[in-house]
Amino acid sequence: MLRVDVAYAFIYKEDEHKILMVNNKGGTWSFPGGAVEQGETLKQAVIRETKEETGLTIEVEEVAAVNEAIFKEKGHHALFITFKAKIVDGEISIQDKDEISEIVWIDIPKANELMPYHPNGVESLLKSSSPYIFQA
Repeated sequence: MLRVDVAYAFIYKEDEHKILMVNNKGGTWSFPGGAVEQGETLKQAVIRETKEETGLTIEVEEVAAVNEAIFKEKGHHALFITFKAKIVDGEISIQDKDEISEIVWIDIPKANELMPYHPNGVESLLKSSSPYIFQA
């Protein structure tokens, strides 16, 4: 079974109570992010993937969630690490039209519908916090 690490950016627009989400071409919704490449840290991956998907430059903060899944049909054992993040530069635009069909600010109830694998809802990520430490 192949191990796949995925890093996501949880970007919350506090004044509107909305979360930035991407609609992947397969029809699934997620936070911006993607697979960690060989030799890349989790933080480097989430910064790169967010830029590649949305055109945004982000500042990465603490870990908000860690999810795990086994996809037997693909032969993947996936670890999903979600970081809180803030936009520091850029304008939202789809960078890879083959991968992303839509980038939208979504309210929390709708985000909960689209991402049911957070059992206490995505709003629980607002309260969740764990330090991320890269031990070089």
